[in-house]
Amino acid sequence: MTTPAPSQPIAPLQGVRVLDFTWALAGPFGTMQLADLGAEVVKVEHPGTHEKERGFGPYYEGVSTFFFSPNRNKRGICIDFRTPEGRDLVIRLAREADVLTENFRPGAMARAGLGYEVLRAENPRLIYGALSGFGQTGPYSHMAAVDAVAQAMGGTMGLNGELGGPPTRVGVSIGDMVGGLYLALGIMAALRARELTGEGQLLDVALMEAQLALCENAIVRRSAFNEHPTRQGSRHALLAPFGPFPTKDGWVVIANVKEWELFCALIDRDDMALDPRFATNRARLEHVDLLEAELSDALEQRTTEEWFAIIEPAKVCAIGKVNSIDDLFHDPHVAARNMLVDVPLPYGLPGSLKLPNSPMHLSATPPRITRPMPGHGGDTDDILHRWLNMTPEGIATLRDRAIIK
Repeated sequence: MTTPAPSQPIAPLQGVRVLDFTWALAGPFGTMQLADLGAEVVKVEHPGTHEKERGFGPYYEGVSTFFFSPNRNKRGICIDFRTPEGRDLVIRLAREADVLTENFRPGAMARAGLGYEVLRAENPRLIYGALSGFGQTGPYSHMAAVDAVAQAMGGTMGLNGELGGPPTRVGVSIGDMVGGLYLALGIMAALRARELTGEGQLLDVALMEAQLALCENAIVRRSAFNEHPTRQGSRHALLAPFGPFPTKDGWVVIANVKEWELFCALIDRDDMALDPRFATNRARLEHVDLLEAELSDALEQRTTEEWFAIIEPAKVCAIGKVNSIDDLFHDPHVAARNMLVDVPLPYGLPGSLKLPNSPMHLSATPPRITRPMPGHGGDTDDILHRWLNMTPEGIATLRDRAIIK
């Protein structure tokens, strides 16, 4: 781990060097967390990759928005590590790195001569973060996984969807992104452990297991009561009412009602407070279909903003507006917390695009977004010079032989 210069503003992971072989979404989303916290994340790509092959569309000004989103704050280097010279170059870089990350199928890096045991022998302090669909061991380890497969195999898809309906993928790629978050969390834990032991270690994160971990309540209910949790839409197994209800112009979430009688008064339905079918939470659960129909009729009489103004100040329940993505761009709380930030386009292109800011609001060492996505091999010369003290002549020789770009 390098020591930051005293004159530089301190970031939590400043001085940590990450050699990042991850691609698509899961791995890059995880290493982006490290980059936002100040680590120098160097994205390793193949020299022969065409710029438009770096990510899916849609493209904005020729830039893949898919690639742009999870690769901010990183630097880029191109190495053909399938060649002996490229492999040796990666080993030299790994000697100088604190962390190496990859999300290939298990065994791919070992077949390239760059597996954990090889690199550990070169750098015992190296933390090797391997992210895959099903982990480095086990009967599924050979299988490929994308977001939807992770959600399906890990249990979350089986819990998502309407009662009696088909299993439904969560609308954001939690199969990928939660795995990426566990990758980042595990790396930070391994960095702390290295401070205590002086040794690096292998981190094995599986997308399936990251989803399984999200099913904690369903799993403990299965274990304790032999329940068989399944899809129930936005309902809660233990609380009613719970979920979104239609208003005159949108939707509002009502949950965790603490004072039922006062809540009924606020929505102009005192009769529901006296109805024995709704008097207790248990009774409301037993008559949840009727309860939801009555509440929908009541809440459709006013707009979302009107209900929010009436119910939220009374603190009788949790209430939330169901925001669209467009709503987030105009939400005053999102603006006050600076949660949408402008990130400049790469390659010197004019303009910027908005991305979600880091939600980690550290008071003394906040995350910072200082760079857009890296160019394809845009930092190769700089990285090889700073990390390996290579001369311009030596770098040019490798480039002439198509080992680097």
